[in-house]
Amino acid sequence: MKFKNTLPFALALALLLGAGPASAQVSTPPAGDYIYEGGSGALRVKADGRFDITTIGANAHTCALDGTIVRGKAKLADSGCVVSFAVNADKVAVSTNGAEQCRDNCGMRATFEGTYTRPTPACTDKAVASSRKSFKRQYDAKDYSTALATLSPVLSECEKTLDWITKDWIRNDIALTQLKLNDRAACLKTLQPLAEDAARTDDGIKENYPPADAEIFLPVVRAARTNLKLCRG
Repeated sequence: MKFKNTLPFALALALLLGAGPASAQVSTPPAGDYIYEGGSGALRVKADGRFDITTIGANAHTCALDGTIVRGKAKLADSGCVVSFAVNADKVAVSTNGAEQCRDNCGMRATFEGTYTRPTPACTDKAVASSRKSFKRQYDAKDYSTALATLSPVLSECEKTLDWITKDWIRNDIALTQLKLNDRAACLKTLQPLAEDAARTDDGIKENYPPADAEIFLPVVRAARTNLKLCRG
């Protein structure tokens, strides 16, 4: 069974934190919004050091926590859990002291440890939503070249911070636009990451993904099946 948003956080953090003080400093991150690995959550930091984190893991399990960062660390209220923040350019590596109480903030299949990235202006949630809205207006007006030029950069530039469902819906939209422009080869290439799942039956998707993940992924897969058939001709 596949579990989305499950990554080797301990290894990634060890590599990042072991890179030396010149590249990563335990300190309070600059105020702003940061996106969790794979677009599956967010870290919000205020100018006074207040922060909150929300993430989502496999089968819709979540984490939620907040507190105040002081010299790069935050001790959660009424808990032995200490959260550390290591800043490296536009990234923040979040780790804990390993206290069992840290798990009290999360469901079984979720974690908040890992890397959070400050998105570029074009990749914020608001900017992505605006680009998708413009794309739809252009697509509905049959201005396919402009629509493709609007949406393609979202996938290429924001792939690391888009959540997996949004990313795959965008793949479907781009592929269908490429088909409208009579570029079947490009359409198939865009949909290639979805081809393996599209070849499965609905029951096969349910067998390979946790229930909540399968429920939100099935509409994406069904669209990909249709689009792959159209692109193959």
